[in-house]
Amino acid sequence: MLPALIGAGAAAAAGGIIAYGAMAPSSQLFGTTFSRGANERQIGLTYDDGPNTKETLLLLDVLARHSAKATFFLIGKYVKAEPRIARAIVEQGHTVANHTFTHPSLFWTSPRQVQRELEDCQRAIADATGQSPALFRPPFGARRPDVLRIARSLGLTPVLWSATCYDWKATQPETVAGYASRDIEKKRFGSVVLLHDGGHLDMGTDRSHTVKATELLLSKYRPLGYDFVTVDRMMQS
Repeated sequence: MLPALIGAGAAAAAGGIIAYGAMAPSSQLFGTTFSRGANERQIGLTYDDGPNTKETLLLLDVLARHSAKATFFLIGKYVKAEPRIARAIVEQGHTVANHTFTHPSLFWTSPRQVQRELEDCQRAIADATGQSPALFRPPFGARRPDVLRIARSLGLTPVLWSATCYDWKATQPETVAGYASRDIEKKRFGSVVLLHDGGHLDMGTDRSHTVKATELLLSKYRPLGYDFVTVDRMMQS
């Protein structure tokens, strides 16, 4: 009985380690990823799952009013559907990045399909904007060693996050901003904030709470001397 219990315990521990390495935003177990900056006065607002016909352009207006820059991790199939929105992101000085073409969980995706997802997204963004992304975020944060290896072979730096705001579900803007503030005010590093301007299941997902939360964050931290920068700018600090 004892060996069986020990074996079950070891298997459970191994499963926990694998889950941590595959999903935890700060984990470096399966390979190096960027999840926070060195400069605690910098904030990296990042938006996943766009471009979105409902909120992305409204969000760009909010960022412009506060002279803030952000990073948009775009889904390739939505870029193909709305290239003008992807172009608007670039024209306003923000960074566009790769979030795969169809938003699968890459932990369960074959290496060949991982490569195709990343290459198809690269192509869609480059065709729409004239820029080839240098950053990549795996959907749901899910990765394994060969996912990161394939990304790097395509010249992509994997990016995760330090602040989870849970805005992928309907909620209040103040709640979203509160999650970000909790991370920002640790003041030990530059926060990479995970937000969503779109939804991976459908174009046109309501993200009005995220737009309002962005306004709250900019209004609060801009006067305090924080700088809202793109992730690639954070990497240079």
